[in-house]
Amino acid sequence: MASCTRTVWKGVPASRSLPVRTFAAVKAQKKKADAEKEAKKEKRVIDDKYRHKPFGKTAWKPMDDVYILRYYPRTVHSAAEAIDMLKKFQALDFTALSQPIYIDLKLDMKLEKKKKVDPFVSTVHLPHPFKTEMNKVLVFTEDVNQAKLAQENGAVFAGGAELIQPILDDEISADFYVAVPDILPKLVLLKNKLRKKFPKGKRGSVGVDIPKMLQLFKTGHEYLVEDDCYIRTKIAMLDMPSDHIFSNLQTILVDVCSHRPASSGPFIDRAIMTSQTSEAVWFHGNDVLPKPAEDTED
Repeated sequence: MASCTRTVWKGVPASRSLPVRTFAAVKAQKKKADAEKEAKKEKRVIDDKYRHKPFGKTAWKPMDDVYILRYYPRTVHSAAEAIDMLKKFQALDFTALSQPIYIDLKLDMKLEKKKKVDPFVSTVHLPHPFKTEMNKVLVFTEDVNQAKLAQENGAVFAGGAELIQPILDDEISADFYVAVPDILPKLVLLKNKLRKKFPKGKRGSVGVDIPKMLQLFKTGHEYLVEDDCYIRTKIAMLDMPSDHIFSNLQTILVDVCSHRPASSGPFIDRAIMTSQTSEAVWFHGNDVLPKPAEDTED
């Protein structure tokens, strides 16, 4: 029988068609046992409550006045103690007595079912204002009588759609912008220009009670949530009495916590107080909040 032979010329490779896959490979499914292990795996939390010293630290408190901070747990003071410490720092450092006091808050923005609190901007009326000048407020209204009422109550500008172009051209500006509900559809062009200052009902800058809105925003203090969960704002001046500083602090913290349901737990994760020239002092922010009245049995 004649044998079957195959001839391949030198330098010419044999042609071969390779299969081409036009679809994605199916992702390999994890085993059921591995999936259950990952679900049950939780981060280990070390409870230092009944330990003779904190985990990874030298002791609960240092025995000397001079010590290395990283070897001991951070000292967290009460708000009243933090205010007194800032006043002592000023006397020891010979710095200016009239300097601002700031707070830095870190918030727990988590809610139930993987939801979060949206970053917000709020304006509060402090019981002891520290600003020397009033805020400039512009009122949007097409009613002549309302515009006249706004100017009588301290508005720097009051008018309707004729104010849109001067604002876009930076000819006029204000610290706050308030409006009546009827004119909002005509102010859409100002959204990109004003951004967070654009009138909104949640901020209290949209309404029909113009004198009330002007009273709030002329002397009000504005703060906002930055970087998803941080609030950094001024609360008072260092030369103010301690009880006035505490009252301003309490007013701001109460307003901050009003943006999250109390049933979700503490809203303030971390609170720091500092002046313009002093070191930062950590304090218990949740202790400043007024405690709910206990129900008394009849």
